[in-house]
Amino acid sequence: MVEGKQPAKESLSAQSTSLEKLIVYQQDSVVSKTIIKKPTGTVTLFAFDKGQGLNEHTAPFEALVYLVDGEAEISIAGKPNTVRKGEMITLPANVLHALHAPLPFKMLLTMIKS
Repeated sequence: MVEGKQPAKESLSAQSTSLEKLIVYQQDSVVSKTIIKKPTGTVTLFAFDKGQGLNEHTAPFEALVYLVDGEAEISIAGKPNTVRKGEMITLPANVLHALHAPLPFKMLLTMIKS
């Protein structure tokens, strides 16, 4: 997996924008763009190219994943879940989870730290 970050643009505060157009796929890569970063949580947009993913890991905070585009395989505690564009899934704190892109997908990750 090769990770990349989108170049920073002007602030997104107080304006309407398309999540799907805010980030682009890059060949053989996972790209991320932080939308909000606060001590109490983060909102990050990701684009996973086909075949990319994140190995099994845990996070100390609960999170919500919303699929902006494509289809993802997200396993939680060993249980596979297929999540498609327009669907969401929650990731419990301190529970093993992994992501895989059978097709390219874009997701919005909201992590709550409090």
